Amino acid sequence: MAIKITAPLSKAEAAKLRSGDEVLISGSIYTARDAAHKRLCELLDKGEPLPFDLKDSVIYYVGPTPAREGEIIGSCGPTTSGRMDAYAPRLIALGETGMIGKGERRPEVVEAMKEHTAVYFAAIGGAGALLASRVKSRTPVAFPDLGAEEIVRLEVEDFPAIVVIDSLGNNAYKTQRELWKR
Repeated sequence: MAIKITAPLSKAEAAKLRSGDEVLISGSIYTARDAAHKRLCELLDKGEPLPFDLKDSVIYYVGPTPAREGEIIGSCGPTTSGRMDAYAPRLIALGETGMIGKGERRPEVVEAMKEHTAVYFAAIGGAGALLASRVKSRTPVAFPDLGAEEIVRLEVEDFPAIVVIDSLGNNAYKTQRELWKR
């Protein structure tokens, strides 16, 4: 049975989640891919404010397709998380508690998650239309020149995901492979 969680995601709530947990996320999440992550870090380097508060934030690694007329968002399946690994530890240290994507993470990202109590969720690749149906509103936040990769705040309801890496560093990609080898 899926665990219902709300974003923003507090560190206390993130700490309760375990690798392999199925979750349904409701609330506010932000979209950002590699170009947006790079710009966020450039703002930090300049000492400038970020366009949204990282505290307890959940960032979805996605670049949605254009919405059809009358729709909130186009297909919005996850992108490969490794593209954000160069930037993720810094954002986690500043308060980000959740990331949604697909694929493995570098050890330095996992270490930052353990140190700062964050979790990594996997959304199902190839299920972009289903995931789009869970988006209830979309508000542009920053970097509109990036097109589909601009930062947007999404209000989601029962957005399905799996905790792949928990705040203790347990990794379902590794543990589940071991189970299947048996």
